[in-house]
Amino acid sequence: MTGVKITKGYIPGSIGRIAELHGTYYHEHWDFKLFFEARVATEISEFLGRYNEKQDGFWTASIGGRVEGSIAIDGIHAEKEGAHLRWFIVSDVMRGKGVGNWLINEAISFCRNKKYQRIYLWTFKGLDAARHIYEKNGFKLVKEFTGDQWGTKVEEQQFELLLE
Repeated sequence: MTGVKITKGYIPGSIGRIAELHGTYYHEHWDFKLFFEARVATEISEFLGRYNEKQDGFWTASIGGRVEGSIAIDGIHAEKEGAHLRWFIVSDVMRGKGVGNWLINEAISFCRNKKYQRIYLWTFKGLDAARHIYEKNGFKLVKEFTGDQWGTKVEEQQFELLLE
């Protein structure tokens, strides 16, 4: 991971780059369309617009100033529903080099420090590398059903990690 920098908090250009990473990856591999990329851009913009470092976490991984990965913890409903892990992605440039593990460890450590009881995330069946990282870190599959919240019909999955 030589030259990789993990930054906590917003950095200029990160919204567009994270939307781009999601849009291109999910279009190439899953044929997701404009709906998905627009949703990512809209929701991450809304999240960062209300970002509160006392409850939320946002990290980017970059090389040479270019964002190549991200993860976020949305803690707005952490007390009642749990902390929501979102926008976890690693570019082709960094995939398989441990950056995903580094990012998820940052997010889990943040939640432990905040004494959150639960972390949950939504994903879908077929994202095996991400699922491996989740399960390696203690996340369990708790729901699975056919849905279309991303604009394409997939087998949606919810994972959770209960923190002690």
